[in-house]
Amino acid sequence: MPETTRQQALFIPADGPAGGQRFCLYHPPLGAATGVVVYVHPFAEEMNKSRRMAALQARALAAAGYAVLQVDLHGCGDSSGEFADATWASWLADVATAARWLRARHSAPLWLWGLRAGCLVAAEAAPLLGEPCHFLFWQPAAAGKVLLQQFLRLKMAAEMLDGKAAGVTDALRAQLEAGQAVDIAGYTLGPALALGLSQAQIRPPDGTTRSIWLETSTRADATLLPATQTAVAAWRKAGHDVHAAAVTGPAFWQTQEIEDAPALIAATLQALQQSLVPA
Repeated sequence: MPETTRQQALFIPADGPAGGQRFCLYHPPLGAATGVVVYVHPFAEEMNKSRRMAALQARALAAAGYAVLQVDLHGCGDSSGEFADATWASWLADVATAARWLRARHSAPLWLWGLRAGCLVAAEAAPLLGEPCHFLFWQPAAAGKVLLQQFLRLKMAAEMLDGKAAGVTDALRAQLEAGQAVDIAGYTLGPALALGLSQAQIRPPDGTTRSIWLETSTRADATLLPATQTAVAAWRKAGHDVHAAAVTGPAFWQTQEIEDAPALIAATLQALQQSLVPA
């Protein structure tokens, strides 16, 4: 890899109430920064499944002139705390911390790049930044309650193997609502994080932004999901400049084997290049 795009591993102090440090990978831009990008990873095991694609895209962005910071949120990866300690508020604060770290080094336009649940975190963290930002959404979830339900069903699937599936998700929800953590697929999910995720929606922010919404599909005639089309329409109606498209590729965040989606990387670079043209 060229010296100018070699990634740097580092820890940065967390500004939020959770404290501690956040592990980051910084990809310096090739030349002067065209833009600065904070990557917000998806939820639980989807983060690990997506590491390779996130790294490939970050390197491609750096080679195209973008400064990219991949941050492990509170309780995730190599950052401080356990997953059980994480809250929705601490995740939002981590995005703001990462954005300030990049802003201290570059003055180019700021982009928040999220994947799945990371899109919800990015959208809700934007008002904390104190400056306008743009959005790059990969496979955005319109509502966090859908992602939470999918995560709870992992427990149901495990219980089915033991013939105990009846009422599992309802029991988990009741446990969370009672302020108790639940153990699912090797993760201990705390009630504060579950509540924040369940209430999160990808609402259009105040002001006007540019945003790129990209999804993958195994179909050759890939199209956006209906929920995404509805959300995109709402953002456009609110005055935001939205580029939305679907490309052919695997659901790499959930496939059994680690997979690449080269068409998604290419589409991302092309859309960002087009965003440089004045509207």
